[in-house]
Amino acid sequence: MGHRSIFRVGLAGVAALALAAGCATKQGVDTEDVQGESIGEKDPGMSGRKIPGTDIPEPSAELGVVYFDFDKSEIRGDQRSTLKKNAKTITGSEWVSVTVQGYCDERGSEEYNLALGERRANAVKRYLVDLGVPRAKLKTVSFGEEHPAVRGHDESAWRYNRRAEFAVNQ
Repeated sequence: MGHRSIFRVGLAGVAALALAAGCATKQGVDTEDVQGESIGEKDPGMSGRKIPGTDIPEPSAELGVVYFDFDKSEIRGDQRSTLKKNAKTITGSEWVSVTVQGYCDERGSEEYNLALGERRANAVKRYLVDLGVPRAKLKTVSFGEEHPAVRGHDESAWRYNRRAEFAVNQ
């Protein structure tokens, strides 16, 4: 086999892996399996409102969105008041649980963005627990760069896609 043939076979293999990985991430990556429940699967306790064309619950209008800096998972100072309000709302509710959904902008590989979305969701969860929200009431999931809040290929869009949103599980 010549160099070009080997390159084409290798390229086809990489494309197949990327396609398989893409299919696996359409439903999100579970970042935590709480008592044997996979939160990436349909949860009968979800509110029933889904992002059109997906099994992903719509973010709650009652809970504020938290935004992140580029390539960071640390909670920004200007986002703490949103998290304090969210903590108060969650602890005062009778919701079964809340799923923190971590997202990224389109920059970075799919795998990197899924991991960064997971770190963001977990950072939000830790912050909420520190504010008094029971750990058992919080789940996390990463969607990486899937389902951007704003379409676009510049900072004016990316700043809104680096976020954590909250879905209520009734």
